[in-house]
Order: sequence, then C-alpha cells, then structure tokens
Amino acid sequence: MHSSHLLLEEPIRMASILEPSKTSFFPAMTKIVGTLGSKSRSVEVISGCLKAGMSVARFDFSWHDPEYHQETLENLKAAVKITKKLCAAVKKGDTIFIGQYLFTGSETTSVSEVQGKYVVCVIKNSATLTGSLFTLHASQIRIELPILSDKDKEVISSWGVQNKIDFLSLSFTRHAEDVHHAREFLSKLGDLSQTQIFAKIENIEGLNHFDEILEEADGIILSRGNLGIDLPPEKVFLFQKAALYKCNMAGKPAVVTRIVDSMTDNLRPTRAEATDVANAVLDGSDAILLGAETLRGLYPVETISIVGKICAEAEKVFNQDLYFKKTVKYVGEPMTHLESIASSAVRAAIKVKASVIICFTSSGRAARLIAKYRPTMPVLSVVIPRLKTNQLKWSFSGAFEARQSLIVRGLFPMLADPRHPAESTSATNESVLKVALDHGKASGVVKSHDRVVVCQKVGDASVVKIIELED
Repeated sequence: MHSSHLLLEEPIRMASILEPSKTSFFPAMTKIVGTLGSKSRSVEVISGCLKAGMSVARFDFSWHDPEYHQETLENLKAAVKITKKLCAAVKKGDTIFIGQYLFTGSETTSVSEVQGKYVVCVIKNSATLTGSLFTLHASQIRIELPILSDKDKEVISSWGVQNKIDFLSLSFTRHAEDVHHAREFLSKLGDLSQTQIFAKIENIEGLNHFDEILEEADGIILSRGNLGIDLPPEKVFLFQKAALYKCNMAGKPAVVTRIVDSMTDNLRPTRAEATDVANAVLDGSDAILLGAETLRGLYPVETISIVGKICAEAEKVFNQDLYFKKTVKYVGEPMTHLESIASSAVRAAIKVKASVIICFTSSGRAARLIAKYRPTMPVLSVVIPRLKTNQLKWSFSGAFEARQSLIVRGLFPMLADPRHPAESTSATNESVLKVALDHGKASGVVKSHDRVVVCQKVGDASVVKIIELED
C-alpha cells in the first residue's frame, strides 16, 4: 500500500520529486482538523472536506450561536453518511473579545495609557484588518480569569452534552490546574466524562508550565499565532520542536496551528508555508489544525487536499528507524507489558514489510501506544464495544474511543459489531478479524499476499501475530 520510504539522510532522486503524488483511501498518516464555518458548513462542502482528508471537525463558539453550530453539525452527520468516512468533533473554548480579531499577526500595538475602562493604544505599523471579528492578545500579561467562563459552561452543558463532543480545546491553558478544573466540570456531565481535553498553549505562562500541563491533558494544541506574539520570532521553531518531542515521548497527540494562512484567500500556499507543513510532520506533529483557512476561506476543500498531499510527501522521508530507537531509549527498561507489546508489533511489521497493523482494543490505549512508535504503515484500530450501565439503562461503549483515534497520527479506527467475537473459533464470516481485513481490502490498504500484523488479547495474554493474506 505504501511506497518505499526514503530517509532524509539518503540522497533523494530528482526523478522521484517529479513523480505525481499517489492518492489512497487514507490521504496521509497525519490528521487534518478543519474548522467549520460560513464557507464550509454545507453538506456538499463538508463531504468534499472529508474526502480530501479532514478527520476532525472543529466548532468555534467564538462565532455564532449554538443553533447555528447545531445546523452545521447535522450537515456534518449527513456528510459522514454520504462519504462513509468517520469524523470527530471538537469544541473550542471561547475567546475574550476586545474590538476585532487579528488574523495575520502583522498588527502591532502598544498600550499608551489606561483611562478607566478604556485602553488607549498606539499603532506601530500599517496593516489591513480583514474579517468580521477581531480579538486582542495581551502579550506576556497574566489575566486573572477562570479557564471556563459561564458562557463556556452553558454551551458545554447544553450543546456539548446533547452532541457528545469528543474533544474540548482549552484555550489559553496556563497550568495543570486549568485542565484539572475543566475535567472536574466534564465529569459531572454524564457521557462528557469521556471527552478528551486538549490544552492549547498560547502564552508564556503555558509554556513555563508545559510539562505539568502535558501530564494532565489528553493532548496539546500548539497555538503558534498567539504564542508567536509572546515569543521572539527566532524562538518559535524551538518551542515547536521541543513541545512536539515531549508530546511524542509521552504518547499524547500534538496539533499544530497557523500553518497555511495565505490559503484563506489563495488557491496555493506560499513556498514557506508548504515547507512549514512538511517540517511540522517531520518534527512529529499528529495533526494540522486549519482555522480561518476553512472557517471563512475561499478554498476549504482545496486547502485540506493540498495540506494532506504535503503531509504524505513528508511522511515518506520521516526517519522512522531513528525515531523508533529514540522512543525505545526514552521509555527505558523494564517496559510495561502493553508498551512492550506495542513496540514489538511495530518492529515486527517493519521487519516483514506488513501493509497494515490491526489492533483489537476496547479503550483505544493499545492502538495509541502502537501509533506512538510511528510505524510506516497504517494502524487499523478495531474498537470492541463493551456493555456498560449507569443503573438506569444499558448501553455499549466504543463510539467515543473510535472517534478519538481520529486525531492520532497513523491511527484509523473502525467500530466492531458487538455481536461478533474478537477471535472466531472457526473460519466464519462473523470473525471481527475477517471484517477488518475486508475493510482493509475495500479501502485499498491491503491486497492478496500482503502481510498483516495483528495485535490482540487471547484470554489473559496479549498476542502479536503475522498473517499472510491468501487470494
């Protein structure tokens, strides 16, 4: 399924650069988060975004009311049914509004004086403000406000609970306590206790407490726009590399923002932006988050498609061997049982040149650990539903776990039928493994005579096995 992988240390043939990019069912291993808005909320456009490679949809409640976003979400559900491509939903925490939102980062002001409730600023350079809404970022100033405003809590308690959001993007996370407070709030909202919290690092305070935030959060969003105002320009790339490394070693998804701003109005990214996308992939990013580019941009589908193609090309030269050794060394010995199984599955898959790794999981943890080692082939996460009860009703778990895999690099989930056994005792069509392999064949991931590595539990034992597909 995958082409031969080069390493950056190897000479790259010029002829290979001229070869056209190959399309596949999975456009890239790196995921793309698209913000849905005025230019990207119809069923037709959302379907195009899903086909182009969007796997997570972001709803920004800085714009419009819950009814507006509900209509967009219903269109997303319709598009998922049409395209048969899974998509997760993330709600962005609200932003403090003062004036209008600065999109480009080129605008610079300084405070001249404070007159009661008014702040008088001096404009330091000429710039064109575009868009209908703008915010003010106070550089290196601590603002004593709760991490979740009353409006945030109201929207999460109503719209969030109604739609069982998969992720919460926690804007301006300053320390681990912010994540803890948000998780405590979600824990009281039924199903939202499973919602994952992604801490958005947007200022110096968040950077200074990065390690403790990473430990508490389920994932990290590197907000290079706002943080780029607090940091000197020459330091931004250092933060990106250091933060992505820490996330990779912790096995937690890392998302990079502000990547192809020019595509808000243009059909092609700048050369610097294209290189920036590739470097984010090589640095270890799990996903690329598109904001204005899809929210109000003129070319949302084309933007997702181009970013996906750049990610796919960068993945071909990602040095997986070096990354694997570095990760194993960081984890150290003795490894946990699950970590040992995950790393062994990846090593085996690479040695036998497997087309895909299939992992049976109920919580999603085993599949995420496999993806942590960045195998060169896709990881098909088969989520086995579990029966659960809240003393009032019985229900199956698994939907949250499957959708939450959609933001992890290289991980592609499918939800198993709870009536099917994880391992059939006879070669029946009801075997979940057969269903997974059939799905892989239908999507072009595997074909006859390919080798597949399977990771599953048999009784109390975890097993890694290699199978070769027949005709």
